[in-house]
Amino acid sequence: MSNPVSDKPAPRPAPKKTDGETPESVLLVPYPKIIFLYPTFLLAIISAIWMHFLTEPFAPENHIAAGIGTMFLGLFTVNLVILAFDFPRTTSLTLFFFGAAVTMGLILLFTFQPQLWPDLTNFIKHFHPKANATFYWTIAIVLGSLFAVVALVVRFDYWEVRGNELLHHHGFLSNLERLSAPNLRMEKEINDIFEYLLLRSGRLVIYTSNDRQPIVLDNVPFITRKEEAVTRMLGALQVQVRREEGK
Repeated sequence: MSNPVSDKPAPRPAPKKTDGETPESVLLVPYPKIIFLYPTFLLAIISAIWMHFLTEPFAPENHIAAGIGTMFLGLFTVNLVILAFDFPRTTSLTLFFFGAAVTMGLILLFTFQPQLWPDLTNFIKHFHPKANATFYWTIAIVLGSLFAVVALVVRFDYWEVRGNELLHHHGFLSNLERLSAPNLRMEKEINDIFEYLLLRSGRLVIYTSNDRQPIVLDNVPFITRKEEAVTRMLGALQVQVRREEGK
C-alpha cells in the first residue's frame, strides 16, 4: 500500500540571517581632497617599476617611455581637474567626457591630416614626454608621504556616532566633545560625481537636538554605507525606547 499524501503544506526553510547587524558606533572621518590623487600615486609606482626594467628607454626608436609619460600626464591632468572643479550632475560629467573625446579626436585628426594645421601637427609630432624611473619614484614618494600625514592627522580629528550621543574626537591630547543625539538627523549630499566614483565619498550634514549650527563633514568616504549604518543604529535605538515606554 502506498502512503497517503498529506494535504499539509511543506514547512518553509528558516530565513537566513542577514549580515546587517546593528553597530554599536559608527566613525565619520572627513578627509582632505588630496586623497583623490591616489590614481596618480598608483600610476607613478607602476610607471617607475616599468621604467626601471625598460632597456634603453630614451632611445629614439623606443616609444614606450613617451607613451608612459603621456599617459601619466593625462591622468595627472584629470586628477587636477577633479580637485579644481565640481561636477555635481550627470550633465557635467557628460560634458567632461565629451570635451575629452573632442580633444582626442582633434589630436588624431591633425596627426593623420598634417596639412590642416602644420604648426600644431609639428608640435604633436615633437611632443614626446619622457622621464626616468627616479622621476616617477619621486612623485610616488611625495604623494605617499602626504597620504601618510593625512592618515595620521585624521586619527586625531573624527566624529563618532553612538546610540544616544555624538562624539567629536579632536586634538593630539584626545580632547572629547559630547553632544546629545537622540533626535539626531542626517542628510547626505553628493556634490561631485568624480569624487563619488573614486571613493564613494560625499558630504554629511548632521543636525543635533540642541540649537546650534549643523555639523558639515566634507569628503566622507563610503558615505552611503556610513549613512545606512547610522540609520540602522538609530532605528534600533528608537524601537528599544518605544518598547521601554510601552511596559
